[in-house]
Amino acid sequence: SGGEQQMLAIGRAMMGLPRLLLLDEPSLGLAPLVVKNIFEVITLLNQQGITVLLVEQNAKRALSLADRAYVIEQGRVASSGSGEELLKSPVVQQAYLGGQAF
Repeated sequence: SGGEQQMLAIGRAMMGLPRLLLLDEPSLGLAPLVVKNIFEVITLLNQQGITVLLVEQNAKRALSLADRAYVIEQGRVASSGSGEELLKSPVVQQAYLGGQAF
């Protein structure tokens, strides 16, 4: 499955004992339960001291675990701040989170 492939890719990357892990859309096309598992693994890796650079369209999920976040729009940084700040930002909420306050 797609989730197993993503976990395998992360596992392979970890074999080199990286200090930085780059992930491009790790939740793309995956079932919600698998997405939850992927983000739990990302959180655990970060707690182990691995820096994770994540490119993700699932803004709510990504921002909820980000220490620092950048919203890119048409190739430019449209917003930046902590994940928590961006989750609370009215501009980000309206444009990327369906206008819902979190």
